[in-house]
Formats: sequence, structure tokens, C-alpha cells
Amino acid sequence: MQTLFVLIKCALGTTYSVAETIMGEIEETSEVYSISGEHDLLAKFYLPQERDVGRFVTDVLQHVEGIESTYTLVAFNAFA
Repeated sequence: MQTLFVLIKCALGTTYSVAETIMGEIEETSEVYSISGEHDLLAKFYLPQERDVGRFVTDVLQHVEGIESTYTLVAFNAFA
């Protein structure tokens, strides 16, 4: 599994609807948080190893209405 974090900027007034769409319609979604600062949301996704991260972000996530931009981080290891 690949762990992917994506920082998301939303159009004004769409943050909650974007979060609900991501949670409800994108099965790879683990968690979505509203955050303060330069971005509006932080989303965590788990993708199968063979899945193309770039295609997932551009073909799936960036097609959610209300998303203006994304910043993608790929996690290598989890430390507990």
C-alpha cells in the first residue's frame, strides 16, 4: 500500500462540501481534516502499490468540484 497525503485549497465556501465529497465518493480515502493556514483540507489516502499516484490525483481528486489546487506528499515509512 502507498500512503498519500494531499493538501487541498478549495474555492471560497466549498470546504465542507469538498470534504464530504472526498469522504463519500473516493474509496481510497482514509481521513479528511479541515486545517488552518495556506490550505483548507488535509486528506489521507491509501493506494495499492501498482496504482499511479499522479493519475489518482489528476484524474480523480482534482475533478472534485470546488478543489482549486492540490499539494501531494507521498509517505515512505510510518513510525509508531
